[in-house]
Amino acid sequence: MSTSRHPVALRLEQQVGSATKLLATVMALPLVDGIFPALVVAGVLGSATGVVETGILIFGGSATAAVILAEMDGSRREMAASILLIGAVIIPVAAVEAALAPTLQGLLNLPVFERFAGLVILTVAAKTASSEVGEYLPSPGVIIGLGLVASFDPSGFALRTSTEYVVNGTAAASVGVGFALSIALLSPHLRGRVDIDRFRFGSAVALGVLALPILLGPFDLMQTDAPIALAVLAVTTLFAYDPNSDGVASAAGDGDAHDGDESTDEGAAGGDGDAADADEDADEEAPSEPPLDAPPEGPAPIVDDDVAVLANGGEARETDDDPDPFTDDDSRAPWL
Repeated sequence: MSTSRHPVALRLEQQVGSATKLLATVMALPLVDGIFPALVVAGVLGSATGVVETGILIFGGSATAAVILAEMDGSRREMAASILLIGAVIIPVAAVEAALAPTLQGLLNLPVFERFAGLVILTVAAKTASSEVGEYLPSPGVIIGLGLVASFDPSGFALRTSTEYVVNGTAAASVGVGFALSIALLSPHLRGRVDIDRFRFGSAVALGVLALPILLGPFDLMQTDAPIALAVLAVTTLFAYDPNSDGVASAAGDGDAHDGDESTDEGAAGGDGDAADADEDADEEAPSEPPLDAPPEGPAPIVDDDVAVLANGGEARETDDDPDPFTDDDSRAPWL
């Protein structure tokens, strides 16, 4: 898996210390900035498909996966214990916010507020896909606040609650915690095999698909119970997963073994090179004897000394002290 610095997780990491606190902040963020109550009021959790999509994409998603795979250390049991501790806080808070949803609906003009809820999801999708684009977009809390102001209608105020909202809200938070728990339990297998950047972009697309039915409601488009967002997320997971990769741990082991092989090869090559140099030195220090039929070393005279004596009439060759044969008193011509 290629580890990635998720833009949402990176921004929160600058404010939060340990990896467990970072994961708790990422998973509790929908409860704090109002995304989860907005989805509950907008009716997204009205079906089982909506519950699963909200749990995986809002409480789970790419930010949760990035924190678990890239930031959290320790054994699977330790990570699972941390996630269950976080879930023990998130699930009751989600149940309380879902219980207050009917009362909040009485204070709002739902058709107007639903459009703002769709804009919130699109904003989160854009921030997830690109941190540079997210810098120019308002925060989800600001959009929720504007939606509350634009759709405020106190004429239908009444304290109400609904068991259906509580059950669906609790189920959605439980699905998100279960998603994080499954990532933690499979983390030794997923690390090095999941491309976080690719999974993050696919999650952003799935969030955008989740927002389209809310935004296109007045036009009666994409009003279906088919799990389109889950299908997009499934395809994204398929493309982000590389089963042929060796993973982080095994890749490090292979790298060490490879380095050892290289050092061994270099040592063998160095040994061979030293042996070759020693052989060359030995050859240079111990010259071989010339063969019997080899000519004598040095330039041989063209005419042997005995032949030269006979040619001079039995007299030996003149030395350097003899007079120049080419003087004027010499009876022989120089061309002879």
